Amino acid sequence: MTVTDLVSYEDALASYDPVMGLEVHVELGTKTKMFCGCSTELKQDANSQTCPVCLGLPGALPVVNEIGVESAIKIGLALNCEIAEWCRFARKNYFYPDMPKNFQTSQYDEPIAFNGYLDVQLEDGEIFRVQIERAHMEEDTGKSTHVGGATGRIHGASHSLLDYNRAGIPLIEIVTKPIEGAGARAPEVAKAYVAELRELIKALGVSEARMEMGQMRCDVNLSLRPHGREEFGTRSETKNVNSLRSVERAARYEVQRHAAVLSSGGTIVQETRHFHEEDGSTTAGRIKDNAEDYRYFPEPDLVPVAPARDWVEELRKGLPELPRLRRARLKEDWGVNEHDMQSILNAGAVDLIVATTEAGAPSDQARKWWMGELARNANETGRGLDELPITPAQVARVATLVAAGDLNDKLARQVIEGVLAGEGDPDTVVEKRGLKVVSDEGALSTAVDEAIAGNAAIADKIRAGKVAAAGALVGAVMKATRGQADAARVRELILEKLGAEG
Repeated sequence: MTVTDLVSYEDALASYDPVMGLEVHVELGTKTKMFCGCSTELKQDANSQTCPVCLGLPGALPVVNEIGVESAIKIGLALNCEIAEWCRFARKNYFYPDMPKNFQTSQYDEPIAFNGYLDVQLEDGEIFRVQIERAHMEEDTGKSTHVGGATGRIHGASHSLLDYNRAGIPLIEIVTKPIEGAGARAPEVAKAYVAELRELIKALGVSEARMEMGQMRCDVNLSLRPHGREEFGTRSETKNVNSLRSVERAARYEVQRHAAVLSSGGTIVQETRHFHEEDGSTTAGRIKDNAEDYRYFPEPDLVPVAPARDWVEELRKGLPELPRLRRARLKEDWGVNEHDMQSILNAGAVDLIVATTEAGAPSDQARKWWMGELARNANETGRGLDELPITPAQVARVATLVAAGDLNDKLARQVIEGVLAGEGDPDTVVEKRGLKVVSDEGALSTAVDEAIAGNAAIADKIRAGKVAAAGALVGAVMKATRGQADAARVRELILEKLGAEG
């Protein structure tokens, strides 16, 4: 049954409980592929990073990437998983052209990590525990480009091009157990889980986890069951969702779509779905095979992986501070509330602020510039904070110049503008633009005298005790000095010259 209408989200939740399963693929940041020595460098000529192994040529034998195994263990440990004492790879057989050998080397019933959990914090501070079924090693597939159609998909295309540079790049697939009990907050939980997982992966240093570059992708499995039922409903699987916002939107849309189908007496088809960024909808892909249809069997060309227990424990001891604990510590150190910390996290500014403080800026100044002027520029230019052409060290230098009295806030904003425009580092911009604060007492005194002489009526009010009027004279001096005077010192001079007490 094809359904184009959706029920409201509230109506869907009035009758059904959402059950989710999230499968996240993380592309590891190794220098070579999982089973051969080909480079994993991005944006190279098509099919230039291939060899007999990743092309599946007869007689070519794979060898496991040790760093890939180490990364998998680190991820498993950080997710509170058990690490297998013995596991092996399997062949996942299918007949799509994105793998030239007609199978993907993966793990099936014997993953390297299993039975873990990840606690995630929702926007109101509630902690929700997501149970982890498994984290297993596998290889990525090649990239298909469908040419000649209107949608970029295979339907309607005249031909397809295949690039196998990506085939064989190491992946870790992290699979949750069914996520129940989230109710109306299920989409929020999905987003928070993927966000926390991304921060964890980045903290471990095993991947940059840039979702917009495909280094981290999420499949959103969702089903609905009527209130009071035990058995799960039929699920859909929305594939390769590549942003946090889209994960939340995909889950929400599928709740509404499933409810519309079920409420009208229809049947949910177990299938893959494509997510559409432009409107947040999903459309049908293909009927979803069961695992048995992939005809898994143990990979005969690879020996089992048996991580030594002392190696596992050594890796456990070397784990970094986990993101949620680090955020709690920074929140206390910075003296910010939960809402402000969430805003910093949402902006992707945590690491930038930390790096700026490490470069010498007070934490409040680091937060001020990254969450103020720089966040505004990022929003206006459609970039992430970490994509702006300014470094934490340069932001720290601006803060230092302000603290030293060499810049005021207005001038500091101009310095940042110059750095972002490629005019050089902060000191160079100050020099080129002539932005240093005027601190010469003689020059300031002259400017104040001129302001008093040009605004006699205001000066008389100040002499009469109305010191609030001094702001107008301060403004006149600031205008005359192109904003380069020290406003506080200017005010002091005005009150001194007019015999008023501030």
